[in-house]
Amino acid sequence: MTDGGDQGGVVYTDDRGVANQPFPTDYRAQLLAFLKTYLNNPAGIRDAAMAAPTQRTVGGRLRYVSCLRYNARELDGSYQGVVERAVVYVDARLDRMLEKAGDVCAGAVYAPFPELEKLTR
Repeated sequence: MTDGGDQGGVVYTDDRGVANQPFPTDYRAQLLAFLKTYLNNPAGIRDAAMAAPTQRTVGGRLRYVSCLRYNARELDGSYQGVVERAVVYVDARLDRMLEKAGDVCAGAVYAPFPELEKLTR
C-alpha cells in the first residue's frame, strides 16, 4: 500500500498507468465489501447515495470514479452527519477511497444506495 498523494487515501492495486480503463461492472459489490471492513460500524447506515462511476481525472490520470454519500453510526450509536467520499477504480478494481472528495465529485448525480443501508457487522 502506498499513500494516495495529494488527494489522500490509500492505494490497494498496482497502478500500471494504463490510460484506457475498463468500466468496473461490479463496482457496487466491490464497494460494499470494502465498506464492511473500512467502517468502524457498518450497521445502521443512513442517507446512503451513490453516483455511478464516471471518468474523471485523479492525480493527473483518467480513472473511473464513483461518488458516495452516507451517514454512518459511530461506535457509541450516535450519527455525526453525512460524509462524501470518492471511490477510485484502476483496471476495474477498487483502488482507493478519497476522504476529501472535493472537486472530484463536483456535479455528481446521486441515486439511493439501499444495499449500503442494509450492511451488517
